[in-house]
Amino acid sequence: MGEKTFEVTEATFQEEVLQSDLPVLIDFWAEWCAPCRMIAPLVDQLAEKYEGQLRVAKVDADQNQNILMNYGIMGIPTLMVFKGGEMVERIVGFMPLNVLEPKVAQHLD
Repeated sequence: MGEKTFEVTEATFQEEVLQSDLPVLIDFWAEWCAPCRMIAPLVDQLAEKYEGQLRVAKVDADQNQNILMNYGIMGIPTLMVFKGGEMVERIVGFMPLNVLEPKVAQHLD
């Protein structure tokens, strides 16, 4: 995990994501998921580039099943952008940074 990202669990989701003043990008991942490992450095780059405008969180899909069920997440990696407590973007599967970044950046003020 990059130092610009932080871990979110079911216990902290409400406070860290839904009540966040800044938009939050969440990376739903698991240890055994190869595409998750491929997208992780891209997520870290976004965390680095948009520091101060965007908070970037990691959610371990195996340990936080309720969050996945609440948002109907069927496969990982799934990235979601939350803004003002609402999910505003859902990105499913691996994609290169040039596709990923505009999807995230459009939600930043």
